[in-house]
Amino acid sequence: MAQAINQRIAEELSVGSHQVRAAVGLLDDGSTVPFIARYRKEATGGLDDEQLRALEERLGYLRELDARREAVLKSIAEQGKLTDELAAQIDGADTKGRLEDLYAPFKQKRRTKAQIAREAGLEPLAETLLNDPTQDPETVAAGFLNPEAEIKDVAAALAGARAILTERYSEDADLIGELRERMWKRGRLVSRVRGGAEEKGAKFSDYFEFGETFTTLPSHRVLALMRGEKEEVLSLTLDPGETEEEAAGYEGMIAARFGIRDAGRRADAWLAKSVSWAWRTRILVKLGVDLRMRLWQGAEDEAVKVFASNLKDLLLAAPAGQKTVMGLDPGYRTGVKVAVVDATGKVLDTTAIYPHQPQNQWDASLAQLGALVQKHGVELIAIGNGTASRETDRLAADLMKALAGKANLSKIVVSEAGASVYSASAYATKELPSMDVSLRGAVSIARRLQDPLAELVKIEPKHIGVGQYQHDLTETKLTKSLEAVVEDAVNAVGVDLNTASVPLLSQVSGLTESVAANIVAWRDEHGRFGDRKDLLNVARLGPKAFEQAAGFLRVTGGSNPLDASAVHPEAYPVVERILSGTGEQIGGLLGNAATLRKLKAGDFADERFGVPTVSDILAELEKPGRDPRPEFKAATFKEGVEKIGDLEVGMILEGAVTNVAAFGAFVDIGVHQDGLVHISALANRYVDDPREIVKSGDVVRVKVLSVDPARQRISLTMRLDDEPGPDEGKGGGQGGGQGRVKGGQPRGGNQGGRGGKGGRQPSQRGGQAAPQSAMAEALKRAGLA
Repeated sequence: MAQAINQRIAEELSVGSHQVRAAVGLLDDGSTVPFIARYRKEATGGLDDEQLRALEERLGYLRELDARREAVLKSIAEQGKLTDELAAQIDGADTKGRLEDLYAPFKQKRRTKAQIAREAGLEPLAETLLNDPTQDPETVAAGFLNPEAEIKDVAAALAGARAILTERYSEDADLIGELRERMWKRGRLVSRVRGGAEEKGAKFSDYFEFGETFTTLPSHRVLALMRGEKEEVLSLTLDPGETEEEAAGYEGMIAARFGIRDAGRRADAWLAKSVSWAWRTRILVKLGVDLRMRLWQGAEDEAVKVFASNLKDLLLAAPAGQKTVMGLDPGYRTGVKVAVVDATGKVLDTTAIYPHQPQNQWDASLAQLGALVQKHGVELIAIGNGTASRETDRLAADLMKALAGKANLSKIVVSEAGASVYSASAYATKELPSMDVSLRGAVSIARRLQDPLAELVKIEPKHIGVGQYQHDLTETKLTKSLEAVVEDAVNAVGVDLNTASVPLLSQVSGLTESVAANIVAWRDEHGRFGDRKDLLNVARLGPKAFEQAAGFLRVTGGSNPLDASAVHPEAYPVVERILSGTGEQIGGLLGNAATLRKLKAGDFADERFGVPTVSDILAELEKPGRDPRPEFKAATFKEGVEKIGDLEVGMILEGAVTNVAAFGAFVDIGVHQDGLVHISALANRYVDDPREIVKSGDVVRVKVLSVDPARQRISLTMRLDDEPGPDEGKGGGQGGGQGRVKGGQPRGGNQGGRGGKGGRQPSQRGGQAAPQSAMAEALKRAGLA
């Protein structure tokens, strides 16, 4: 069975079965995906982390399928109903859905109408009419009256026979499978507004009268429709086909399966009615449940994928580095919370200022901030992007002017998503025990500018707010996916063993939260780690954990320069061979590109460390401890543009991408409401996936296409030669993109509205952008107008 699973995964991933076998063996032995991807390339043939994650997921699914298969076989065998043919079908079931279809007739279920009819002795009646339609139904039924079983007349007998046949039709696994696929290809999801819900459900107005085929519904639209239903605004129905002829085709498939046809025989009409009854009352209902689940699961999978992609981009955003930073957590009535942290993230000072309404202590606030800047040598100001952000940004600008020539300051607006969650968390209480909860958010804002990854790992990923409809998703599925993203991101960057927090260390391959806490405790008691081998002195950190973790942990300024690199300690002998072969000392080899690029990996490979690993070692020696994250850069918001009412059509602005969805990208342009660049406006070419063009954290230039203050919608384009259409302009019009409320979910239930594949294709005229009328029409079709 294991061999069959490995072979299937190999076919699905288009890799060799030996690669899958090796990866499965390593996973079963307790190795993590980051460790296998980085340090076991010879074993797996170079499978990367994405392939390994897919392999791990499929392995779990197929093993669950096999476990369920064994349970089904055992159950049917205990009933004495397991035939060789059925066993072969069950063994061949390749999905959980197919397996459950086969098991349906044998499941223990509550007492059904069909069961009651069998107990009343009506099964022979059903068999007679099905097998010999020349018989007259009423005449045959008259011989099956049974007053003691409540079968008092012919009508009751025929109803019981119909119940038996209905169950038989609906439990034919092959038939149900064919009907399900037909309905999937032909059916539509239809929505209507519920009576009296128009006003409270205005955000779902795009779906008050709506219908679209299952196969073309994008994930965000499915989630929007189902949220509208959950909020009791929309009524959803699954229409099996667009015409009566197509609907009749379903009944025809059932009839053909059981040899039922209109040949003028006396039972033909009754049998046809039994088919129609079964379709309308049982089978259609069953298929509706199945296809609704398929729609949901597909949409959920895509939403989880989008969330994971955005989270990865955010975690791997460029760090500002080791600079003294002042964090400002904006607010009106409660004031602006201020925290200054040094280059290592240590809190130096905190306070609160009240520059905004109702206190309006602008000058006093500037004086307080100026004193802090000069006292601590502040280099960067990090401003949270929530309420009062733009006003606080203006305060920082005034501060920079006032200190011109006295301090070299820069200011950056950063996402404060999740800062409040961190502030009230148990870890924040332990990390900053004597600090008021309201001030901890400012500390988090300052630190996340220094190193987004190190700070954001302290927050549950689902609270970082870069997903679509995240609160509608299955908790376990979302959590598992996001935890994998965090683990991969942390291990891709590497962790400084002497400065990392417990949350950051606990994401390192092979380390649990308790072992991470033990590392910090050892560090607090004994001081800095001098080299990686000191890890073996940490309580509960054994050889296996050391093997998994050591390559991802960095010791800078230690006894062995290699400990500051991604070279695993197990491969240090390879470096010794390289040093011997070049005649260099380690200090002279590190960073020596001229020497290293002349070397051939094959000259230093052996049975244990092959060419892939030696190639990685040479690359690492050339740039030891290199950070894969991009260079730090921040968006500069336009002066005087602070709220949605300040926007004008045609403005060209700089902004930061905050979220990427299937239908486009949301961009923060500094007005407290993100604008939408629809997928059709990302580039002067066809774009299938917005992440081909942008990712969260990117700084981009955009042009304002339309503004709708009433609906809080801003439509943007990255094709700066686009021109607004005649109906577009300030205050509304075509193409008004769905804005996104800061820090989380979209305003309204239909994020991006009907942002499907329609409208993605730009004009083909000489490769130039489509005219704006086409853009407007695309947005209109997508439900964004």
